Amino acid sequence: MQYTISASAFLAIIIIVRLRRRTEARSRNDELVTVLSAVTLGVLIAATPLGQSIHQLVEAVVRAFQ
Repeated sequence: MQYTISASAFLAIIIIVRLRRRTEARSRNDELVTVLSAVTLGVLIAATPLGQSIHQLVEAVVRAFQ
C-alpha cells in the first residue's frame, strides 16, 4: 500500500503547526518562514478549482460592499 500527500495539504499542516506556537517565542526569521509558507500555499491553491471558487466568493463579497 502506498500513501501520497499533496504539497498543498503538507504546507497547510506545517502552517497550522507553526501558528500554534506562542507569539513571544518567534524570531523574525521564524515569522518570515511562516509568511513565505503561507504565500506558497496560496499560490498552490490558486490554480485549483477550490482556489478559483474562493476567488469568486471573495470577489462577490467585495462587490457587495462597494
